[in-house]
Amino acid sequence: MRTRLILIRHAQAEGNIRGEFHGWTDGNITQKGHLQSKCLAQRLKDFDIDVIYSSPLKRAIQTAQYISEETNVPITISEGIKEINGGDWDGITWDELKKRWPEDFEIWSNTPHLHRMPNGESMMEFFDRIVNEIEFILKKDCGKNICIVTHGIAIRALMNYFRNVGLEVEPEIKWIGNASISVIDYEDNKFNIVLESDYSHLSEELLW
Repeated sequence: MRTRLILIRHAQAEGNIRGEFHGWTDGNITQKGHLQSKCLAQRLKDFDIDVIYSSPLKRAIQTAQYISEETNVPITISEGIKEINGGDWDGITWDELKKRWPEDFEIWSNTPHLHRMPNGESMMEFFDRIVNEIEFILKKDCGKNICIVTHGIAIRALMNYFRNVGLEVEPEIKWIGNASISVIDYEDNKFNIVLESDYSHLSEELLW
């Protein structure tokens, strides 16, 4: 029996346009984000979605609401698919992170499996959390088309899990765009990546 995961990165959020690291920082989506979400929901209406899970952060919930309205499927909030807890990094611009934590930023950029957010989660703790939640959802909703609205780092980490590789290759994983779609089929204890960070539903002016 095939189970389909439809992973969605939230639409453009306030932190994205400010160039900030947004882990648990709880910002809204932007005006462009609302337009992205409308296009996303229109495309997903033909995916026969059975259930929708969303991270509890506002940028994910706001994106999921468009999908819910288009598909008439209610949203279930899942703490397990929340973005990584950035600790002291939350709300800090990428340029400032490089200046204030140069060594940590180097580890984050090149060997993320060794990284721990100052006063936040380590990448391995985060990876274990989100994988455990996905495994729980796969068992609970076996055989369904499952839409999961989550975050960029979360989806990149999960791509390692689906490929059965470690986080040490995380920098090689394709960047996950705002309001993008990644589709993974699970059958006979194997994952098959059908789509990865596809945003062909967005016009050029709605990208990034």
